[in-house]
Amino acid sequence: MDQPRGTPGTPATSRPGLLTFLGGVGTVTGSKFMVETDHVRIMVDCGLFQGLAALRRRNWRPLPVDASAVHAVVITHAHLDHCGHLPRLVRQGFRGPVFCSVHTARLAEIVLRDSARLQQEEADHANRRGHTRHHPAEPLYTDTDVDRAMALFRPVPLGTGTEIAPGTVLRLHHAGHILGSAWVHLTLEDGHTLAASGDLGRPVHPLFRPPEPFTGADALLVESTYGRRRHDTGAARRVFEDALIRTLRRGGAVVIPSFAVDRTEVVLHELARMRRSGVLPPDVPVVVDSPMAFAALRVYEEAFAGETGEIRPELAAERASVLDPAPFAVARSVEESVAINSLTGPRVIISSSGMATGGRVLHHLRRLLPGSRNTVIIVGFAAEGTRARDLVDGARTLKMFGEYVPVRAEVVDVPAFSVHADADEILNWLKGAEPPGATYVVHGEPDAAAALRDRIDRELGWTTVVPRSGERVLVR
Repeated sequence: MDQPRGTPGTPATSRPGLLTFLGGVGTVTGSKFMVETDHVRIMVDCGLFQGLAALRRRNWRPLPVDASAVHAVVITHAHLDHCGHLPRLVRQGFRGPVFCSVHTARLAEIVLRDSARLQQEEADHANRRGHTRHHPAEPLYTDTDVDRAMALFRPVPLGTGTEIAPGTVLRLHHAGHILGSAWVHLTLEDGHTLAASGDLGRPVHPLFRPPEPFTGADALLVESTYGRRRHDTGAARRVFEDALIRTLRRGGAVVIPSFAVDRTEVVLHELARMRRSGVLPPDVPVVVDSPMAFAALRVYEEAFAGETGEIRPELAAERASVLDPAPFAVARSVEESVAINSLTGPRVIISSSGMATGGRVLHHLRRLLPGSRNTVIIVGFAAEGTRARDLVDGARTLKMFGEYVPVRAEVVDVPAFSVHADADEILNWLKGAEPPGATYVVHGEPDAAAALRDRIDRELGWTTVVPRSGERVLVR
């Protein structure tokens, strides 16, 4: 069906909305959900697939509908797996508005421009080295596509109803995952409602208030990244500290692959605490090697210096120092990044990307993985098919830049450092709301999604389903 079941402005009919699962099903990446009524077609999230090659190839496939027939896109937050396909959608003909929070709009521009740059660099590298099946290799999208995408952004405030199409009202609620993250509540023209969790944050996030609780909807999409896990924050902090101390004592380097948006800020917040307490000696250099992380850090600092209802009230008095990078060095240029190689002895390097799928962290891993004195600390979710996941699973070699690198460094997995809610926290977010007509468990690997489905069914008694990719269901 290439056009909606009617045109905007025509009288509404009683037929229910239609929900299609285009991504974020059976995987933690590529979140895309299409909501269609008689008169409008809205996409909730427009994320990039990452990890396994079979998933990445889906980024190149056209949507089952013409992109120009999509009237609007709603973005829950600025992580690549939720917004990274937008420039491709624009290249394919999308011209409608993109609704999100103010801070998401600012961070999304940083994320999308970095994504376009990395794709161009990877295409250029593949063409120079000849390890490509495509002649020539091309990027999924370019910086020009990002320019066109950013021109479509229409930021809206959290907690305020906004009519985004005739008869369709959007309300964004604080989700506590990263700066600007929101869960979505849509009221469709027939009066039925749909909610999408996006990525939920944790009640114990060191920087943000807990997510606003779910208030009910006819249909609910809920993430399941950690659908079968329970985070132990205290234990995670001890594991992180012990790994760092152990490595520094043997004179090694600590490499932390870290998502540039939020995870780097959380890691810096923890390292600053360790620096103040003396756990991290003042003479041990800490370098943030990610222009993207530096740009995101500026957005965070500006947000924290102003008035925002997202941050924890106890941090209000120390807004200026919460993310103070003064104890750390930042590598902005390529030359400064290369200069990190001259450092010797104990040191800490934080670099993106968090799943080691690209970016400057690959250069540090290629150099430091063969050294048994060194340690790689994985501080967030590592999707199947990524280098970070390979390390967590015990890989003895890692392929980078067309060659295999031996893994002799220690690898430490600290998933509880994640800013994703765990299974208990997701259940607590749901409790107290009226049961939806149907709950769809998305954004999780199969075992995690199935585990969360079973818990919601068992503990809340809700009708809960793990949908299939491409499946269509009615919203009523």
